[in-house]
Amino acid sequence: MLTLDAIEIRQDEFHLSADFTVETGARVALIGPSGAGKSTLLNVIAGFFPPVSGRVLWDGQDITALPPAQRKCGILFQDNNLLPHFTAKRNVGLGIRPDLRLSADDHRTVARALDRVGLSGLGDRKPAQLSGGQQVRVALARVLVQRKPLVLLDEPFAALGPALKAEMLDLVHDLMDETGATLLMVSHDPTDARRIAPQTILVAEGRATRPQNTETLLATPPEALRLYLGT
Repeated sequence: MLTLDAIEIRQDEFHLSADFTVETGARVALIGPSGAGKSTLLNVIAGFFPPVSGRVLWDGQDITALPPAQRKCGILFQDNNLLPHFTAKRNVGLGIRPDLRLSADDHRTVARALDRVGLSGLGDRKPAQLSGGQQVRVALARVLVQRKPLVLLDEPFAALGPALKAEMLDLVHDLMDETGATLLMVSHDPTDARRIAPQTILVAEGRATRPQNTETLLATPPEALRLYLGT
């Protein structure tokens, strides 16, 4: 269970407060205007950006001061963070050991992860030899081998076409069902939230709300969300 306890985030003129809990195994979208702080909130949870006050807790343990490597979350950014000079297999292997000193079992884990995301037989290709959708699948496989109980997605499918994006969302949905991981996903598109996230957090006007039913929120949006959606 993830808890943001009276979190306050500030950077220059930017301010965001958050005070909510996400239950274990939940799939939650973060939606709101550009610049509202959705990605920043994920960075606070992942440990890349410190809050000025409040606590980040995982299963009751205060992890606010822990470095990112010691937090129990995997994160996938918009640019996928693939190393261009590494093959798909090596990029995925980084999720197990950053020094790539992989055991035979580790290599089998990498192969199974690539197979699970539909990249069987493509492990020796470098990112430039893969399509955009295949590169996203490599990044997903890397998150999968980390076996983290919390997965953070920062719009990794934004550059994909509608059909491929829907395919990726369905794959994430299935992977989360298989692993039981908790998912937080930043999106600008309410269609994405409806497809994968039964709950949604609205990030707007300096505040991140508690998770709300996605369909209810989008059917009767508050003014800040209505203005953003143009409805």
